[in-house]
Amino acid sequence: MKPDPRRRPDAVTLGFEDGCVLLPVNSILPVHALRKTVKASQKYRQIAASIKEVGLVEPPVVARDPKQPGVYLLLDGHLRIEILKEMGRNEVECLVSTDDEAFTYNKRVSRLAAVQEHKMILRAIERGVPEEKIAKALSINVHSVQRKVRMLDGICEEAIAFLKDKPCPMAVFEVLRKMKALRQIEAAELLVNANNYSVSYASAILAGTPQSQLVDAEKPKLLKGITPEAMARMERELGRLQEVITSIQDSYGKDHLQLTVIKGYLTRLLGNGRIVRYLMQHRPEFMAEFQAIAEMSSTLPSEAT
Repeated sequence: MKPDPRRRPDAVTLGFEDGCVLLPVNSILPVHALRKTVKASQKYRQIAASIKEVGLVEPPVVARDPKQPGVYLLLDGHLRIEILKEMGRNEVECLVSTDDEAFTYNKRVSRLAAVQEHKMILRAIERGVPEEKIAKALSINVHSVQRKVRMLDGICEEAIAFLKDKPCPMAVFEVLRKMKALRQIEAAELLVNANNYSVSYASAILAGTPQSQLVDAEKPKLLKGITPEAMARMERELGRLQEVITSIQDSYGKDHLQLTVIKGYLTRLLGNGRIVRYLMQHRPEFMAEFQAIAEMSSTLPSEAT
């Protein structure tokens, strides 16, 4: 959207208009079409069940169409609007954004982590909401609600702090629960450092955990397809991997700062025409490497990004 020339340069721009606006559903135009399979997804069923049980918790976000007065562009809430249409609703309360760029809005949306969902369910139960109603609102069975309530039983506070805002499946906590507190913290650090929160990775960490660091130290680890000898090798390899990760973490900040300074220096260097001409004539191999460094968008290797 074009800036208002009357606005002072130091003025704060509001992201939304004041309050919600009640709009006809037919006046809201989606900015992209829903996939044909979306209505069969678990996410669609959960949102539909939530709206039917507790109403619309989060209003859709729209922006005024500058070319068509009375028409609004739908920035966020495509599933919610589709569900409301199926329910026969003619009007909906919306937040009106002052920015009509859907990508700008959606890239700032934070998805609910498992730990956050657990705390919300606990809070609802403490306020007297029956488990059956929560199950209907989430489109899951009561047993799943009970599993979510017990999810952090046996998990130490430090490990929870590491994973509180991470996309960590509930089954990962069931794996962590088999480890002692200190090992839970180490495992949580490994998950975060690798940015891998899959159950298979958590199970691999469990497989590499020494027997003495398990809650039930007397019970042997039984993992399908893995022999005791292979498990012992995994324990040794994982121990060495943790040592390497720790040593890298100790120097990561300093190395990253140095790389950032080098990248900035080379960018300025390549902005000098005389230097570029010299490199092209006498050191073309340096020129190619300097350009690659200056154009880097990340200091991580390409396979890690």
